[in-house]
Amino acid sequence: MIYIYDKKSREFRKVNFSKHSAKVIFGISILIAGLSVAQVSKITNKEFSEKEVELIIMKYNEFSEEKLVSKLKELNFKFPHIVLAQAKLETGNFTSKMFNENNNLFGMKEARSRINTAGGTQYGHAYYDTWLESVYDYAFYSSTYLHKVKNERDYFTYLSQSYAEDPSYIEHLKSIIERENLKSKF
Repeated sequence: MIYIYDKKSREFRKVNFSKHSAKVIFGISILIAGLSVAQVSKITNKEFSEKEVELIIMKYNEFSEEKLVSKLKELNFKFPHIVLAQAKLETGNFTSKMFNENNNLFGMKEARSRINTAGGTQYGHAYYDTWLESVYDYAFYSSTYLHKVKNERDYFTYLSQSYAEDPSYIEHLKSIIERENLKSKF
C-alpha cells in the first residue's frame, strides 16, 4: 500500500497508484525529504508530540551548503560540482530573494510537461516548501533532459543552449568551480 503525506491535515492517506502516479512520486519525494512521527520515534526510541516532531522536521529541513552537498551525493547527480556551482550562482551564494522566499536553488521555472515538486509560481519562478523539494525538482529535470549527457563539455553545452539566459553563464560556473575548488567536495 502506498501513502502520501497531506501537509494541511498532517496525516498520511492511502493513494491509488494507477489514478495518481504523479502525486505518488511527489509524495515519495516528500517522504524522503521529511521525517514522519514514526521515523523520529524509531530513530530516537522516544515518543514525541506532533509539535516536537514538527520542530525536528524543521531542523532537518534547515538549509546548509553541507546538507546540499550531501543530498547531491545521495541523489547521484552527474557532475555534482556543476550543480553546486549552479546553486551558488543562481542564489547569489544562498542569499537571493528567490532562494529565501521561494526555496528555489536553481532559478527553476514551474515545469509544465514533466513531473515536478513546485508548489506554483511566484516572482516568475517556481516556489517550493523546502530547499529539498528544489533539489528533487532539479533531479527530475536532470533525469528528463540530461540523462544522455556523457561528459562535462556536453553538460555545459546543454546548459548554455537550453537552460541559461545569461550568455556568460558557463564562464561564471567554471569560475565558481575553480575558485571554490568544488570538485574536491565530491
